[in-house]
Amino acid sequence: MKILYAVAEVDPLAKVGGLADVAAALPARLHEMGHDIHVVMPCHESANAAFEAAPVRREVAVQFLGQDYLVEVATVRGEGGVPIDLVRDGRYFGRAEVYGEPDDLLRYQFFCRTVLEMLAAGPWTPDILHLNDWQTAPLSFALRGLAWRRPRFRAVASVFTIHNLRYRGPDDFNDYLCQAIYYSDQITTVSPTYAREVLTRELGEGLDRLLALRSDALTGVVNGLNFDVYNPRTDPNLAVQFDLSSLEVRPDNTAALRTELGLEPASGPLVAMVTRLTEQKGVDLAIQAAPGLLAAGAQLVVLGQGDEDLKSDLNALAAAHPRTIAAVQGFDEGLARRMYAGADMFLMPSRYEPCGLGQLIAMRYGCIPVGRKTGGLVDTILDPAEHGDHATGFLFDEFSSVALAGAFERAVRVFRDRPAWRHMQEAAMRRDHSWGASAARYVEVYRAALRSRGITPLE
Repeated sequence: MKILYAVAEVDPLAKVGGLADVAAALPARLHEMGHDIHVVMPCHESANAAFEAAPVRREVAVQFLGQDYLVEVATVRGEGGVPIDLVRDGRYFGRAEVYGEPDDLLRYQFFCRTVLEMLAAGPWTPDILHLNDWQTAPLSFALRGLAWRRPRFRAVASVFTIHNLRYRGPDDFNDYLCQAIYYSDQITTVSPTYAREVLTRELGEGLDRLLALRSDALTGVVNGLNFDVYNPRTDPNLAVQFDLSSLEVRPDNTAALRTELGLEPASGPLVAMVTRLTEQKGVDLAIQAAPGLLAAGAQLVVLGQGDEDLKSDLNALAAAHPRTIAAVQGFDEGLARRMYAGADMFLMPSRYEPCGLGQLIAMRYGCIPVGRKTGGLVDTILDPAEHGDHATGFLFDEFSSVALAGAFERAVRVFRDRPAWRHMQEAAMRRDHSWGASAARYVEVYRAALRSRGITPLE
């Protein structure tokens, strides 16, 4: 199957969040499965060096807002050898910021227009155009609207993935997400539970009725994790590398993390958060629950960037408890890995969580997640109440500090039973959250998209 994967960011060329991880790993897995997949993304400043070093470049003529542009496209190799087309233009791209520019709407409209012209001009025509979030959403309508005069578009089916329904673009009067929901042949969200949640008034972000119209074409596919990239046995960022057969050395990472962040030695659990500092992530809930965590003998370390008020509150907490709480502003990939490998528990008290990668990385590194019962957290964390000896973490339902404290207390009880805790760590590390099963599920979605256009997919 031929697939074009259109997206705003791909690790390591540009990374703002988890989308970049998905956009690197999923195409690599599909490529490994034998599919002919290409990725197309804007060339942001962080990708300029790769663009300049690319051995293959071409120019694409684009007409946009009454002006003619000659856009440069360079082909580089991504994870697993997947070809990535970088679209560079002196006016709209090549900037440091992936998102948040005043002209974002025009920038990504221009990107979508360029993708169409690349498809129209090039010898390679995909069977599937896989779109991701609002930045590429206009392509779903354009593909159908232009098909009547561009015959090569008629056999191309579209799949649109909603990574987070909250992010709809910078203009309330130009909601491309709605276009993609209505016109795409298939729609996916990044977990089965989130696919059900977006059909509700509470989490549908005002689009629940529109999504209900397309519910037959809506599928939840949980994100995977690149087990080669996130591997505690080979991770060079760790003080001590380990795996299931050497889990007894993992506490050396805990001790090293405490030293690095200026925390005192302790016998209680070390609790971590690696997160965007936003209301979605429940950081305010963690701040409210912090006194209870400390009273139980725990320590708290937080790494993140975002809301200034949350930063201020975290800094105040750390200043009041300098030997038991550490708050690091910004993002440091190496420190994040050491937190996953050194912390005992990983907090994800999210208001909603379409999928979440943090809990997947934490379990891979033997760090037990404590999360709210929502979205992808439900689909990936196995609570002892339902799963007994197969449990991999703890879930709580109500969005409140009391409910979070209850789940934390259950976790602490198991933590104090060292054999039981070791058993849960092993269960978490054994869970296969790699991309294999998820990529196979996407292939099923692609086939459904082709069938919806009256095309019989090749098996």
